[in-house]
Amino acid sequence: MKKLFLMLVFLCFIGAAYLLIAFNYSYSDGSRAGYIQKFSNKGWVCKTHEGELAMTTVPGLAPVLWQFTVGDDKVASQLTQAMGKRLVLHYKEHRYLPTTCFGETAYFVDRVEVTE
Repeated sequence: MKKLFLMLVFLCFIGAAYLLIAFNYSYSDGSRAGYIQKFSNKGWVCKTHEGELAMTTVPGLAPVLWQFTVGDDKVASQLTQAMGKRLVLHYKEHRYLPTTCFGETAYFVDRVEVTE
């Protein structure tokens, strides 16, 4: 019984260490510019802010859609207020997160800039 308990504690420690590494080290980071096409609060149990940015390269061409997640409520309210304006979103990409409870995409927006 003691070995089973120690094994369970060890597995919990490994899981916590994995999450700590996955959230503190990003695979990539960068910025994308465009117009917010969709932004909502989704999820049955774990509510996350999910959005879609329409990036246009040349007027008249179909936009490229980029899906993203917002983890911070302050950034989410900035995005809601800036709907309809051209934005630059700074993001960090976190790969291999274990569930969709943290977000449906691997791209987490952490800063918003409104461009004129």
